[in-house]
Amino acid sequence: MRTRATAAATVISGALALSAFVMPTAQAADSSGTPYTLDVSFSNLKIAPAIKVGTTNEVSTTYTYTLTHGSDVDTTAGDFYSDAYLYRGTLDDPTKTLEGDDFATCTATSTTTATCKGIIDIYPADGDLRNADAGGWSVAAEAYAFNGQDPNNPDMSKVGFKDQGGLATTLVQRYSKLTANAGPEPVVKGRTLTTTGKLSRANWEDNQYHGYTGQPVKLQFRKAGTSTYTTVKTVYSDSYGNVKATATAQYDGYWRFSFAGTSTTPAVNATGDYVDVQ
Repeated sequence: MRTRATAAATVISGALALSAFVMPTAQAADSSGTPYTLDVSFSNLKIAPAIKVGTTNEVSTTYTYTLTHGSDVDTTAGDFYSDAYLYRGTLDDPTKTLEGDDFATCTATSTTTATCKGIIDIYPADGDLRNADAGGWSVAAEAYAFNGQDPNNPDMSKVGFKDQGGLATTLVQRYSKLTANAGPEPVVKGRTLTTTGKLSRANWEDNQYHGYTGQPVKLQFRKAGTSTYTTVKTVYSDSYGNVKATATAQYDGYWRFSFAGTSTTPAVNATGDYVDVQ
């Protein structure tokens, strides 16, 4: 996970951690270390339904949301920050979060609303994810207002903060690959044609691709001169992710495997392999 290059996130997160401790009344009266609740709310958050992450390349996904705020909140101030982020577990005690390298850009649409747009950045080669992290994530948004306070030494009682979870959900998936090789080529009409291939997916712990075992994979055929594939049969990947299926050769055309996907792994189609029938 990347930490944004600004003091805001560090200062606020540190202050919130400190505010979690219960202090004696006398000490609390002298303390100014707790941010006040900022008068903002978040709605209409939109994000991709699934984020496909491979083994090495950075993956970025865009989000947008509406920020509604009180008249005393200046979203155009240089020390106002807002963004959205992914989390697993609960908002108050997430097991993991994924965020962007930068905060969102918010554009005022009225005196009390703004449209915000930002990017979440994921770096699989840097250990942002483990294989167990594949699947469903929740989306939250947050806002900070420093109100002219020095980010390096603020009076936290004058700094506003608000976060809100459960705004949307998305899948973070292990990128998948599927191959197909049909033969013999050419093949005599009426003879058996065999298609072999492999279903594999990204492993976020060793940054390589490994076979996805025990998964249903469809053998499909598209007759030459047409545009639609038809399912011939369903087979299952073996302990190495390999798939193999046979069919009777009748027409010239393309053979491929197709995987429908799971919550942790996206759907994928192999490139069709053309076979001439004689």
